[in-house]
Order: sequence, then structure tokens, then C-alpha cells
Amino acid sequence: MRVGVISDTHGLLRPEAAAALRGVDLILHAGDVGSPEILDLLGRIAPVEAVRGNVDRGAWAMNLPATTVVTLGSVTAYLLHDLTTLDLDPAAAGFGLVIFGHSHKPEIRTKNEVVYLNPGSAGPRRFSLPITLAHLDVRNGVPHARIVELNAEPVLPA
Repeated sequence: MRVGVISDTHGLLRPEAAAALRGVDLILHAGDVGSPEILDLLGRIAPVEAVRGNVDRGAWAMNLPATTVVTLGSVTAYLLHDLTTLDLDPAAAGFGLVIFGHSHKPEIRTKNEVVYLNPGSAGPRRFSLPITLAHLDVRNGVPHARIVELNAEPVLPA
């Protein structure tokens, strides 16, 4: 199973992000979606699981959970937007993967045998941070992720 992981789109689905997600079996969105149209567009590529971020407001956003649990083969993933709000011990809870966003900074690290993945931001550029998402797959019960930097064109005001 190939999984695309995206976060902090803030209402913008770049063509480069959509292209990088083509061919995945599932898309996980770690919040700050920005608008329901983003979820509709992503849903045309693959099924989507998403959580609500701090900028997601309105009735459509209230339908998104603050956290969710996703089974990826033999690995259980915990999905939330802001890692600082994590209120459980992922290893003790049986999670092999924690997926989050919010900081716009791509990151992959392992702590206590749990992989922590922040795909970075695929939406409007913030400061000098790269425009990124992640690809993820599970092999032999171990999540393997890689950050994909997008060669994204500047977004011009409408």
C-alpha cells in the first residue's frame, strides 16, 4: 500500500502536489486543509482520511475529527495536526506511527520505536521553508517514509 501524506494546504492544492500523489492508494491529510474543495480534489486521486487543523473553521471543518487512527497493513497510525497536543504515549498505545503537521517543517524521526512524520506544508509557502509532502509505505511491519520536495511555482494573487 502506497500512502500519500500531506498537510497545511491552507486552501491550495498545487498541481505539483496532485501529481506527486497520483498512484497512491490512500491520502492522509494532517490538517489545516483550508477548504472542503481540497478534500474533494484529493478524493479524486485516492480515498482521503483527514483531521481538522487550527485554521479549519466552519460547518465543513467540524465534520473532521481532531485526531484519527488509521491502520496501514500491520502498522497503526495516529493522525493529528499539532504534535504539541498529543495527549497519549504512542508506544504504550500500540501506535507505530504518528503523523502530524502544523509547523510546516518536514520531519521524519524515530523515538521509542515510533516513527514521527511531518510531511511539511504543500500549501502557500511560509518563510523560506520548502513545499513538501511525503510518501509512505509499510514493509515487514515497519513504516518507511520519505519527504518529497515539490518544484512549486510561486502562487500569484488572483
